[in-house]
Amino acid sequence: MTIKRREFLGHMAAGSAILTMPAFLQGCGVQTATTVGRATPENPFMTWFGVDQATTARVMSELTASGADTADLYFQHSRTNSLTLEDGIVSAANSSIEQGVGLRVVVGEQTGYAFTEDLTMPSMLAAARTASAIASGSGEVAPQSFNPLGTGNLYQTSVPWSDVGIEQKLPVLKFVEEKAKSMDPSIDKVAVYWADADERVMIATLDGHLVTDHRPMTRVTVVVTARKGDEVQTGYSNIAAREEFGWYTEERLTTMVKEAVDRTLIQFEARRPPAGEMPVILASGASGILLHEAIGHGMEADFNRKGTSIYSDMIGKKVAEPFVTVVDQATIPRERGALNYDDEGNAAGRTVMVENGILKSYLHDKISAKQYGLKPTGSGRRQSYKYSPMPRMSCTFMEDGPHTKDEIIASVDHGIICETYTNGQVQIGAGDYTFYVKNGWLVENGKVTAPIKDVNIIGNGPESLKRITMVANDARLDTGGWTCGKNGQSVPVSQGIPTVLVSKMTVGGENVS
Repeated sequence: MTIKRREFLGHMAAGSAILTMPAFLQGCGVQTATTVGRATPENPFMTWFGVDQATTARVMSELTASGADTADLYFQHSRTNSLTLEDGIVSAANSSIEQGVGLRVVVGEQTGYAFTEDLTMPSMLAAARTASAIASGSGEVAPQSFNPLGTGNLYQTSVPWSDVGIEQKLPVLKFVEEKAKSMDPSIDKVAVYWADADERVMIATLDGHLVTDHRPMTRVTVVVTARKGDEVQTGYSNIAAREEFGWYTEERLTTMVKEAVDRTLIQFEARRPPAGEMPVILASGASGILLHEAIGHGMEADFNRKGTSIYSDMIGKKVAEPFVTVVDQATIPRERGALNYDDEGNAAGRTVMVENGILKSYLHDKISAKQYGLKPTGSGRRQSYKYSPMPRMSCTFMEDGPHTKDEIIASVDHGIICETYTNGQVQIGAGDYTFYVKNGWLVENGKVTAPIKDVNIIGNGPESLKRITMVANDARLDTGGWTCGKNGQSVPVSQGIPTVLVSKMTVGGENVS
């Protein structure tokens, strides 16, 4: 059961793989092909620590000895790396490994949970006994063997991030920095942030399923500061996905940098709009943050099961106009929020929450699904093995509508377009929200007339959903590195929206006498 540190490191060093460098980085002082260490095995828990089916069955039996309605073991091995390049200097470089198993048993309304970083039999059995202390009564019999489910193919990598070294990543950061500085002489400072993660999970369930999933993740962020005289403006952009190193093409990185520079420079011309209630156009893509925060959370089943969501008695009722359809779909290949399986071992899928204006479904984990008499929607998620899962979003978006962006703009006599966002607060139960809009546009007499900046928009999610009067046919997911926080847990998500017109929203701009 135990493995010595020297033997563990030997496993990691054995073998090799070839990492091919993108052609546009060949002038940055790196080799076109680099030999890297052996890839982490698909199931490190079995390969490195001997956690086989017999071991898993023994721990599951201990976990459910006092009874269980459902139970699971969540093994996780995650290696994360980060780099920061500021003013041409690497100011930070970090690497960490998180590993352990979380043990959950559910009996009625009670959940017992424990975790351990030590994957030896005594430690796992001790954690199992701790979690099972809340259980009493009859329940399912623990399986003696497990049925391995097929690995998914939503995000495969030829060379895992755990085997891509800093010498390969640093040229990407330098390219981004140099590209940003070359775009305008007013660019004063550039900071580039890199993050990657190589995560392996194994989930054993009381009903005898065994799920393994390899979850890569990467993100690059560029922050640009420009100076014109005494005026200084800052903007940013980032891209993220469950991708591999080759995803960072010259075109993709250049597009990201140009977006950051454009967002920064337009602020020298921008002003704050007049304050008051007015029509608000939510730009396609990043405006999905409003859909996610102000509306999507209210459709997670735990809030509705507890009666804290305004949608708790709205299934089958109209919540929006007939051209509004809202979906949560984890099966979009390589998206940041994509998942082959959720963190309870359920196959992830597509859940239509609002269809043609009618509330059709909540997002369910196993606990809420059982209480509603439904099947889970594959929405049980957790930050790590240290946490119990709960219903969460993955890739949340609104589908295309019948209008065009130009039609929407032409319909507005006096209003604003919200384009990029930096901060926000949401009261999840009621859906009241405030968002800070960094970049946007003023619309007057059906035309875009001037850039705006530093705007607060205030509203209520369910009310804003009802007030959507036009939806364009330009839906897209935003490629930024969005992370969702709920009950102290953070998970990666994706979100998107078409261009949408909300007939009335409070805009915090300048008071004009």
